[in-house]
Amino acid sequence: MMKLREVPTRAATGAFILRSGWQKWKGDEETARGLHGFATGTYPFLGKLEPRRFMRLLAVSELTVGTLLLTPVVPTLVAGAALTGFSGGLLGLYARTPGMREPGTVWPTQDGVPLAKDSWMVGIGLGLIADAVASDRGCGG
Repeated sequence: MMKLREVPTRAATGAFILRSGWQKWKGDEETARGLHGFATGTYPFLGKLEPRRFMRLLAVSELTVGTLLLTPVVPTLVAGAALTGFSGGLLGLYARTPGMREPGTVWPTQDGVPLAKDSWMVGIGLGLIADAVASDRGCGG
């Protein structure tokens, strides 16, 4: 069950991801090709999927994660794990795609800023997991 202190974090993050998923669900062929091309540059195994199918799978993933975060009866551990897993994959794009980071650093270039924000979602997800584990152990959650 969602605690009151989790509402702002889960609502803001969940709404952002849910909207992003909805936009991808409605996306056109050009958008699908662009997303697919970017993702396959980092994750070549995705090249086996057609661009439209890839975009739909990404949309479903975002819609699912957003819904889990926004649904009060979804346990915090589940919502946090879903967010961490999903955003960790996105953060991989940032880490592995040339030109996203300043040479020799973790800091983003101007092109990398949109992906660097996924580090915040990883942090939010890990925070939700930590809170759930602490609460389950009676450690002040």
